[in-house]
Amino acid sequence: MRADKRKKLEAAGWTVGDAQDFLELSPDESAYIEMKLALGHSLKARRSQQHLSQVELAKRVKSSQSRIAKMEAGDPSVSIDLLVKSLLALGASPEEVARAIYSGNSQAA
Repeated sequence: MRADKRKKLEAAGWTVGDAQDFLELSPDESAYIEMKLALGHSLKARRSQQHLSQVELAKRVKSSQSRIAKMEAGDPSVSIDLLVKSLLALGASPEEVARAIYSGNSQAA
């Protein structure tokens, strides 16, 4: 958020924070969510780079298109192991998966 916008909101009596503050997440919970989101973004980026549809990826990992969509969107029902398995199916190395988790960068894996 821009500093001037933040100042205006605070001057109007608003409290400015992030999702962790709003949802009262512990640092561990916040880190877990960030890891899942980073893996989902990496999955989408890698799938797109390979010009694969969600249906094609779903066939590779023996899942459904809707599950792939949920994985890429950060749906809380998706497990980290399915995200990792899918990245590996797209050719990501374990090191690239670790880099995606560590950096939180959607282009890392």
